[in-house]
Amino acid sequence: MAAPLEVDPQEVKKRLASGEKIHLIDVREPHEFAQAKIEGATLVPMRSVPGELQDLDARADEGTLIVYCHHGVRSLNVVNWLREQGIDACQSMAGGIDAWSLRVDPSVPRY
Repeated sequence: MAAPLEVDPQEVKKRLASGEKIHLIDVREPHEFAQAKIEGATLVPMRSVPGELQDLDARADEGTLIVYCHHGVRSLNVVNWLREQGIDACQSMAGGIDAWSLRVDPSVPRY
């Protein structure tokens, strides 16, 4: 059974702290990534996700993909698309990096 489509930022932080193997995938644009990012995240802008499908699939075999954007809309679209391609080990971080900044790590700038 696939994991829920969305996961809240505090849960992501808890899973990272526990040592669970997860991949943070940032689907924002490079200029957004330059403004604010979560340490250890990989930038894969939304438009380039289809071209990175093979790599994302390989990563999903190692650990859950936690996909995020600014507020959680683009990432939810990406997760829905990835699941349609047969990648079940992926979740969208609800509220995106904005919620991460508010609830988990205030050192990440809001914009």
